[in-house]
Amino acid sequence: MKKLLLPVACIISLGLGAFITKIVDSPPITVEVINQAEKILGLDFTDAEADSMINDLNDNRKDFESIRKIPLNNSVTPALYFNPLPVGFEFEKTYLPFKASQIGVVNLPANRDDLAYYSVRELAELIRTKKISCVELTRFFIERLKKYDGKLHYAITITEDLALKQATQADNEIKIGKYRGLLHGIPYGAKDLLAVKGYKTTWGSGPYKDQIIDQDAIVVQRLEKAGAVLCAKLTLGELAMGDVWFGGKTLNPWDLNRGSSGSSAGSASSVAAGMLPFAIGSETLGSIVSPSTECGTTGLRPTFGRIPRTGAMTLSWSMDKLGPICRTVEDCAIVFNSIQGVDGQDFTCMQAPFNYDGTNKNLKGIKIAYLKSDFERKYPTKAQDSLSLIVLQKLGAELIPMELPNLPSNDISFLLGVEAAAAFDELTRSGKDDLMVRQNKNAWPNAFRSARFIPAVEYIQANRHRTLLIQEMERRLKGIDVYLSPSFGRNLTLTNLTGHPCVVLPNGFRMEGRPTSITFMGKLFGEAKLLQVAKAYQDATDFHKKHPVL
Repeated sequence: MKKLLLPVACIISLGLGAFITKIVDSPPITVEVINQAEKILGLDFTDAEADSMINDLNDNRKDFESIRKIPLNNSVTPALYFNPLPVGFEFEKTYLPFKASQIGVVNLPANRDDLAYYSVRELAELIRTKKISCVELTRFFIERLKKYDGKLHYAITITEDLALKQATQADNEIKIGKYRGLLHGIPYGAKDLLAVKGYKTTWGSGPYKDQIIDQDAIVVQRLEKAGAVLCAKLTLGELAMGDVWFGGKTLNPWDLNRGSSGSSAGSASSVAAGMLPFAIGSETLGSIVSPSTECGTTGLRPTFGRIPRTGAMTLSWSMDKLGPICRTVEDCAIVFNSIQGVDGQDFTCMQAPFNYDGTNKNLKGIKIAYLKSDFERKYPTKAQDSLSLIVLQKLGAELIPMELPNLPSNDISFLLGVEAAAAFDELTRSGKDDLMVRQNKNAWPNAFRSARFIPAVEYIQANRHRTLLIQEMERRLKGIDVYLSPSFGRNLTLTNLTGHPCVVLPNGFRMEGRPTSITFMGKLFGEAKLLQVAKAYQDATDFHKKHPVL
């Protein structure tokens, strides 16, 4: 019985019973080959129907072979691109100036090492009041990066020459009265999937460990314009998965027997350990949320389309997002303010107001939903998450129970695998995926190969289900300002598919001393309200002020 049209590419791969790297001759496509392919895809064609496909399939195989001769750089985007906006979505129209919270007098600590855990806001005040020079601050953090990297393995390249050059320029500008703002002279690190001229951009992977990309990523350019000082290119799990890279495993500063999680491994580990005030990470499916949870940092995963990804490695065109990993919510707001907005090159990027007001601590009248069934279930950090709800209620917020849409978000998560396989198509076909560190069933090499067998029709159908998911999430979020979720489970997959922003921040500690986290979820392009609510919570707690002992 005929179910649906069998995708041509899948038949060819399945019928040959081999990966593209293994194709040598091009044996004929027969009815028997098609029948074998049907079994994997759960389809059923008559022999006559299969026979009628053969000419088309052979022609298409020739087309595949032809286009594979034309190299595609990882930066080449598909003609189709993802838009997270639901039908009828309207952007906020008013643009207001960024308002950081007021800060009192900030002095240098009696113990110089305590400077390692100052927030961006505090360090900025030290620089503005000339209590420390940009070069002094940069040397301080570079020395720490060098001292502890052998223990935690968070850096791929320490960009000392560039950092001192940028810090010297920052000091010279201050001398002539040119102060660029809150990031002027502030050291930071960039996940090593962001290109930086003159330095290797390794993507954490053996096949690319000597790769040099002759450009600065847009985010790197914008941070330089804001006066920030790039001190290190930080580790990422190989090709943005996990915390294992070609040089080893990045560790959690709270527990050296555990990895940092990832894939923004070095970004979270270095900030948590006081090696840098902030770092840039990325998330496709948990790569800011997970290491921030594991290492006790505060991470912002922005709305899809908020920050241009130009100059960043592509894993998934429709799910990749860049964002800051910091000590505090307000630090995230400060960094985000400097890197968000269109660049004219990443066509998924959209312009929208970011009307953050860090002086507004009032949660009265704020409606905060929480995922009722998730909070009610038994899980290891239930006590900490329940206390978070109590804190918000005491701050004056109205708590409203909510549930996620009952739609197949997990069932369409294979979208990521398909796009990643396309982004690294030539790696698979060349056989160089064998040079990657991890080679188990859950690692990228196997995922890339498996994704070759996902039909094009099913990929399109999954994206249509994604549209329904976006529309339903919009309906669920009407009448609320933000919602609260445990930092695990279906919420993570669902909101990475819909493109919604979140802030993850520490909300307690496990019995063994490792930090726990809670996730604040926002509306599309609603980072200002999201950050203001998360900041009010963080200001009422002190978990972010605790630090690991190295």
